[in-house]
Amino acid sequence: MSWDLRTLRSGTDVRGRAMGDGAPLTAAAAARIGAAFVTWLRGRGVPNPRIALGRDCRLTGEALLDACAEGCHQAGAQVECYGMCTTPALYMSLITEGFACDGGVMITADHFSSEYNGMKFFTQAGGIEKADLDGILEIAGGDSPLLGDAGPVVKRDFMPVYCEQMKGLIRGKLNTDVQKPLLGLHVLVDAGNGVGGFFRDMLDDLGAWVEGSQFLTPDGAFPNHVPSPDDPRAVAAVTDAVKKYGADMGVLFDADCDRAAIVDRTGRQIDRNRLIALISAVLLDKKPGLTIVTDSVTSTGLHQFIMEWGGEHYRYKRGYRNVINEAIRLNEAGIDCPLAIETSGHAALRENHFLDDGTYLVTVLICEAMRMKQEGRELGELIADLKEPKESVELRLTIDDEDFHAAGRAAIEKVMDHAAFAPGWHIAPDNREGVRISFDLQDGANNGWFLLRLSVHDPVLPLNIESDVEGGVHEMASALLGVLSGAEGVNLSRLEEFVQA
Repeated sequence: MSWDLRTLRSGTDVRGRAMGDGAPLTAAAAARIGAAFVTWLRGRGVPNPRIALGRDCRLTGEALLDACAEGCHQAGAQVECYGMCTTPALYMSLITEGFACDGGVMITADHFSSEYNGMKFFTQAGGIEKADLDGILEIAGGDSPLLGDAGPVVKRDFMPVYCEQMKGLIRGKLNTDVQKPLLGLHVLVDAGNGVGGFFRDMLDDLGAWVEGSQFLTPDGAFPNHVPSPDDPRAVAAVTDAVKKYGADMGVLFDADCDRAAIVDRTGRQIDRNRLIALISAVLLDKKPGLTIVTDSVTSTGLHQFIMEWGGEHYRYKRGYRNVINEAIRLNEAGIDCPLAIETSGHAALRENHFLDDGTYLVTVLICEAMRMKQEGRELGELIADLKEPKESVELRLTIDDEDFHAAGRAAIEKVMDHAAFAPGWHIAPDNREGVRISFDLQDGANNGWFLLRLSVHDPVLPLNIESDVEGGVHEMASALLGVLSGAEGVNLSRLEEFVQA
């Protein structure tokens, strides 16, 4: 029997519906993919793989984990099941003495709603690449039974070890060995009924005041709000709670804790450009001259902010693996780059193995908030000078052409050709994805921009536009519509509707 599992590929992860009729991510598929992961590891020189498995709290998680464990077992691997845990914890188990499996699989679908689930794959070197996943799915889709000498399946609990690691991080950052280093700091945790509730207990153990923390009990139906740091309902929930209880800050996790956001004492959401600015300021305050790698849609104001703090801002392609890999490459080239971060909140710090880890990011910021509170200051002061746009919008222009890559590239080239000679249009010197154009609006200079890029997987041209002056977004959208008119295969109806509104 051959299997077609390609529809489950999502970047470097497996993801798909796991509930309801016709759901593609079944227990049989999870078993097949788990066995293929073992076979893939053998092909990379690991003769007797040991596999760590974990899951978030989704309703289908336990069944998929059991199936994956059985697949790994039947393929001859020794399997260690950690049960419900966070994605960062699962990875840390691979490099922790006494655990140190050769590979890991996390059953999770990040911030997606409850009917979805997925699989993330790790080696001791970090998350796998897209080409690696292609190889695993190719093995899983073959006719071979993927059998080996079955190894044991054991159950272990790594979360207590991980919590002790995080407590050690906090004491190290605060340069203290006291038992309650967070006394006096009020942190409200919203776990969104994902697996992040442990963080509230950990902070409480360290002396933080955690009154008002909410939705801490794991519930795979996510009854209170989608576990996503950028979902409006989720953000409103933690914002309201911070204001109600007068917390110094609020923390919001996604379901598996690889992504997080915070709100400050006033309830102001610190996400996207603000979050990047905040962690950049923390790092640059200690060591100017660092290079910060971000995705391509970061604002002009953030660029200026990083430069003013003494850093270098390096925009790169969207996708958390893209920014992480580029940061690693820059370091190997001798450029001091401690951070890779997307506007979505995916953040990886060099000091944390360049792991995509929302828990670690939040912990670093909590330590900074504690230090500043002891000085009578607040964390938000660090980004007081961040210039934010007056207007911003994101539009998605669909591509109807069957060869959407070619049609999308042709549209981008058309814009590039126009910008090369048009007055007031300036092609960004750090243009590394699609085409980014800055504008001189209303007798100003470099006070607006748009980025038009081609989605890697979908027939879509995402368009981001920001302006520092009122009416600038409409002005740039109108100008772009004129340039793109006649672009073959590109559906401009969404842009037309915006311009005409």
